[in-house]
Amino acid sequence: MTRKKLISLRGDTPRSVIACLLGITPQMIGAIERGTRNPSLALAKKIANLYNVTVDEILSCLEESSAENI
Repeated sequence: MTRKKLISLRGDTPRSVIACLLGITPQMIGAIERGTRNPSLALAKKIANLYNVTVDEILSCLEESSAENI
């Protein structure tokens, strides 16, 4: 899974709605999707539950992006 996959999982749902469901700001969602911030483990679990994927999928997505930025 790539960060693009995170964006596709969100679909047409506005960042503000996802942020409200996760208890964070829309800016944080954007930062995670851009790869400038990584979620805490607790937030990664919330994201995984929201999108009905595993935490491993979320974390592997974030790790792949981090490796690309090196």
